Amino acid sequence: MSDDLKIALYPGSFDPFTNGHLDLVQRASKIFDRVIITIAVNSKKETLFTGEEREQQILNAVKDQPWSSQIVVEQFTGLLIDFAAKKKASVLLRGVRQISDFEYEFQMALTNRRLSPELDTVFMMPDENHAITSSSIVKEVAKWGGDVSSFVPPNIHTKILEKYKSK
Repeated sequence: MSDDLKIALYPGSFDPFTNGHLDLVQRASKIFDRVIITIAVNSKKETLFTGEEREQQILNAVKDQPWSSQIVVEQFTGLLIDFAAKKKASVLLRGVRQISDFEYEFQMALTNRRLSPELDTVFMMPDENHAITSSSIVKEVAKWGGDVSSFVPPNIHTKILEKYKSK
């Protein structure tokens, strides 16, 4: 990998990966040479899917896209700035759906900047069709048998249905 590539990390739990996430990755692929979808794995946090399951689901969701060769999916633990340095990323990509998201993201961006001044944060807004979508809402609706097919890629919708049938 060339050192002059513009590499962005897109960190999150992605539990599950939504169409809003997919929208941001697609648009980021037009700006950056490589987008590393960075799955935060926290053994103390209860998730619907394991880190490995989320990684495979995201890979399957992007594999047929024309920009898929620019996408890497990896799990990480620890400080994001350390992972960014290891991957030679110069940018953290963050999605902001609403003002309430921005307040938290702004604090995180300033903290990351203090810890790693060479690492910038880029905020992107999702397509308005995905502005209400969050992983938490998807899980809550699915838990009660609601149709979440319009919120997530088809392969992930199948996995959500399987997961809730087994609970």
